[in-house]
Amino acid sequence: MNTELLKLIYEKYQANNQDPETFLKGVIHNKPVNYWEYVEVNTLLSLQKTRTGFKDEFIFIVYHQITELVLRLIMHELEQLTDPETKKDDAVFADKVGRIDRYTDLLIGSFSIMNKGLDYDQYNQFRLSLAPASGFQSAQFRLIELYCTGIDNLINERSKALMPADCKLEDKFNYVYWQEAGMDRNTGKKTVTLLEFEKEYLPRFIQTAQKLEPHNLYQQSLKMERENKLTPELREALRKLDHKFNIAWPMVHLETAHTYLAQKGQPIAATGGSHWVKYLHPKYQRRIFFPNLWSEEELANWAHEG
Repeated sequence: MNTELLKLIYEKYQANNQDPETFLKGVIHNKPVNYWEYVEVNTLLSLQKTRTGFKDEFIFIVYHQITELVLRLIMHELEQLTDPETKKDDAVFADKVGRIDRYTDLLIGSFSIMNKGLDYDQYNQFRLSLAPASGFQSAQFRLIELYCTGIDNLINERSKALMPADCKLEDKFNYVYWQEAGMDRNTGKKTVTLLEFEKEYLPRFIQTAQKLEPHNLYQQSLKMERENKLTPELREALRKLDHKFNIAWPMVHLETAHTYLAQKGQPIAATGGSHWVKYLHPKYQRRIFFPNLWSEEELANWAHEG
């Protein structure tokens, strides 16, 4: 046996006050690792539980599960980027932002599965059984926003005009842009979709925003700018992330919504009850993670090319 390898094993376990020989004896009894067990394939393939008999509902569920997994990949990188205990040099920082860019490319490119891959009539039947559920209720999507930027950058100008000057961070969630998607415009009250979403996740959102307020990705970019450490490569990577996540992805989402919800020019209501045209179009909500990285002209014309 390789004596150097054996030495490293002994050193590893002795450093943790563990008996190396106990570990080595245990290895004798280990079963071989199989792909389907390691990836939990059987569990993954058991999670598609449709609510109707329409065959294309299965595609709808799988696609959204894939989306949530990709969002989890983004979260995985953001958790490391925003952890003040994790040491990151410029190269590591740029590499991880580049990974997030590529994951977002996957989200953008995959939307053709929805836009071109569902039967129109089937979709507009099985979707009725999903109310009041809505993709609006993706908590990971909201957490990614909070990891990337401060809560003030998630409040549009219309809502900022209504917000008290001394508004506390936790109260700012009453003005965050997604509130507009969860309001019943006839009554002025929150929809069931929004009420259920907030009951499940709002405490976590507030806690996350408070924890990350000093070192979310936006704050880190400001700090790097002040210290002249924001390289051109990293600046461009952050700009790409901002554009992809807050313009390109919402636009392909909007295109898909038009495919299935704008029947004969008359918009159909979304399952969550949102005014989906204005909610989805980025020029109305103007979500911008890194306003410091864009010129005044670029900010003024945000998403106007769509």
